[in-house]
Amino acid sequence: MKKIEAIIKPFKLDAVKEALTQHGVKGLTVSEVKGYGRQKGHTEIYRGAEYIVDFLPKVKIEIVVSDDMVEGTLEVIVENAKTGKIGDGKIFVYDIEKVVRIRTGEVDDEAV
Repeated sequence: MKKIEAIIKPFKLDAVKEALTQHGVKGLTVSEVKGYGRQKGHTEIYRGAEYIVDFLPKVKIEIVVSDDMVEGTLEVIVENAKTGKIGDGKIFVYDIEKVVRIRTGEVDDEAV
């Protein structure tokens, strides 16, 4: 099993969620996060004063899938999160050693 973390632009969340559901992903966790990469923030003007916004709002999606679903899931996220502009985000893939569904006690693939 693998854990997939995707950091994407907030306005792309609905499209990614819908596509993942159609792909067969049964559950996901979403967090509002802030950060920066190559874009390094930007400058804004508020009431005549200029200030730097160096942490930009993003959304982090966390999914655990079986090994055979990883590549397809990555393709779905990229297809639906991509704008082609700087700041589209990143995807990280981690190995998962064990999963336990608390309610039923199911483990590993049955728990996902």
